[in-house]
Amino acid sequence: MRIVVASDAGICYGVKRATTAAFAAAATAPGPVYTLGELIHNPQVVKQLEQMGVRVADDAASVGTGTVIIRSHGLPPEVLKALEAQGAGVLDLTCPTVKAVQQRAATLAREGYEVVIIGDRDHPEVEAIAGYAGPAAIIVNSEEEAAAVPRTEKMGIVIQTTHDVTTCRRIVDVLFDKGREIRIFNTLCDATAKRQKGALELARDVDVMVVVGGRKSANTGRLAEICRRAGAETHHVETAAELKADWFGAAEAVGVTAGTSTPDWVIDEVVAKLKAFTPGAG
Repeated sequence: MRIVVASDAGICYGVKRATTAAFAAAATAPGPVYTLGELIHNPQVVKQLEQMGVRVADDAASVGTGTVIIRSHGLPPEVLKALEAQGAGVLDLTCPTVKAVQQRAATLAREGYEVVIIGDRDHPEVEAIAGYAGPAAIIVNSEEEAAAVPRTEKMGIVIQTTHDVTTCRRIVDVLFDKGREIRIFNTLCDATAKRQKGALELARDVDVMVVVGGRKSANTGRLAEICRRAGAETHHVETAAELKADWFGAAEAVGVTAGTSTPDWVIDEVVAKLKAFTPGAG
């Protein structure tokens, strides 16, 4: 059984930056340290931080004056203001790419555009972007939802950084007829786009794909969807322990890719387990 790891797979710059700084804060910050929500959508990393004393809080009121790590997805501006008002120490680890989307959304709202965000309504990144876009912002995640958007004179569009490129194009096509003046910012993350392209190409050349990453990770879930659309039998796992030998019984080639919040060591363990199923595989 031949095992091929996608050329672009695993942890991206923004997530690596956030995790490195969070572990440093856990070791050095005075008093209790919190993240508002999980730092990244990777259970293994979250567990490591918890073992170092970093607690996951659900809201600003829960953290008092402790040190609060702002995760890579960012936070709405009103939550940041609440933290500052109560005297919490803030370590802002919002991904620079996400922060740029927030700024684009705020600028569009300021300039009188009807702001449309393409993304998952319940995803923390989208919730944060919506906070900068203002209460009138519209969130769409499908062609059907885009079709229901009312026409307007001025429409400004931003995109969740980890969204699927193909789906975004279809949604933008629908929105194109919704405004007399339309301003579109392609705010898709380059790292995510590369991983999607690499996963698609690999899935077309192998029998089975293994996609590694947290079940809550939107970008990992999209990688799995892309691989399935390409026709490969696809399994989404968080760790090597979930792999089953009978998934690969007739497979001549197995591809491996991973979401942007998946550490290298998790990928390495998956590859090692796959090799153990077929001694001499490579």
